[in-house]
Amino acid sequence: MEETPVIDLVNSLQIQIEFLQRRTHELETENAKLSAQLSSCVCQKIVESDKTCKLDYDQLNEEMEKQILDENHVKNKSKEKVQDSRSHKMALRHLPKRHIALKVMYFGQRFYGFASEAQMDPTIESEIFKALQQIRLISGDRKELQYSRCGRTDKGVSSVGQVISLFLRSNLKGTAGSNGYCGETFAEESCGGELDYVKILNRVLPNDIRIIGWSPAPADFSSRFSCLSREYKYFFWRGKLNITAMETAGKKFIGEHDFRNFCKMDAANVHNYKRHIRSFEIVTCNERFEGDELWAVKIKGSAFLWHQIRCMVAVLFLIGQCLESPNVIDELLDVERTLRKPQYTMAPEIPLVLRSCEFDGLSFKCSSDARQALRTHLEQECRSYILQAAIFHEALLCSSCASYENNQLNTRTKKKEATHIPLMSRPTEPSYEERRAKLNAGAGTKKYS
Repeated sequence: MEETPVIDLVNSLQIQIEFLQRRTHELETENAKLSAQLSSCVCQKIVESDKTCKLDYDQLNEEMEKQILDENHVKNKSKEKVQDSRSHKMALRHLPKRHIALKVMYFGQRFYGFASEAQMDPTIESEIFKALQQIRLISGDRKELQYSRCGRTDKGVSSVGQVISLFLRSNLKGTAGSNGYCGETFAEESCGGELDYVKILNRVLPNDIRIIGWSPAPADFSSRFSCLSREYKYFFWRGKLNITAMETAGKKFIGEHDFRNFCKMDAANVHNYKRHIRSFEIVTCNERFEGDELWAVKIKGSAFLWHQIRCMVAVLFLIGQCLESPNVIDELLDVERTLRKPQYTMAPEIPLVLRSCEFDGLSFKCSSDARQALRTHLEQECRSYILQAAIFHEALLCSSCASYENNQLNTRTKKKEATHIPLMSRPTEPSYEERRAKLNAGAGTKKYS
């Protein structure tokens, strides 16, 4: 009987201890949550930044370098890291920025074109913006960045001289405009302590995209509208093509003409199809294979229409095969006489390269370290492709195609060659006026439906 009060007391104390333990655990959890919120809060930092207009640039550069080297930091993001990323974006808006142009090289075989507006991935543009965000060179959308591109190359097309322009974070301490994107300019000679844009971007870009130079640009510069000329190069194997006839035909393109019969018409958005071609030439590339020789068409103009180069080259190939006369160029350029484009297949996209874009006042820079790294990278890529070509050549030498053909000579029939239909006798596509009428009729139907 005397033990009962003692047992009750012990049980009561145990209950109180358990309650206190649970409560302590709850308080510790709550304290951890509050600490996490406090550590991710950047309000005080921003207030101090607004008062002093000073941030630790070296520390941010250090963090950027660490992020480039630490892939796990990029791939494995927790909630706390997302909050930290948001704070960095807010801090980036208070850093100096400058308007610059970037010269871009890319090999387009695996990309769905340059522009990322068609919701198809990967594109060159989407990969560039991923890299810019990863190394914290940008904050805000493309409109805020005043982003522009010189050319909009199609799927499979490559470039060794594409140019884009936008506002990027600068290492030079200066006074930004009210929105951080306008009003801030740096003299061209003030590049000594600037970020090495070529070097840091090439560290994170895919192997088939490289930045090959950067240049300070005026605030009103546009890669698209400030461009004076663009030059394309189209590679091809000569085979039995008549180069002289192709050159004679190609010279007819020079000057200002209406190229609606040499493009894929976009009547909804394009209403002027006149373009000025400055130069045209066909050159040898000093590359031979199995008795054949590699050549290239070089075309320079102020601007080009959708698929214009590939359509021009397709007709030139028909002339080189002696299936068409060089005079067919005159007929296709005479849009009053040839109202509708004849149906023909464009030349393939892979051999087409945007070679250069010309601007006034830009001087592209590349540090010696970045230039050496770029050269080493391209040499390695060249060696890799030469090795692959050697393997294919070895396979060609070891193949049994010849013996197979001899064995099958008596059992197979000769393939009938397709009959060529002259361009001016082929079915035609709708004219610009017919396309516009259809668009207007469709718009009227929607209006009254």
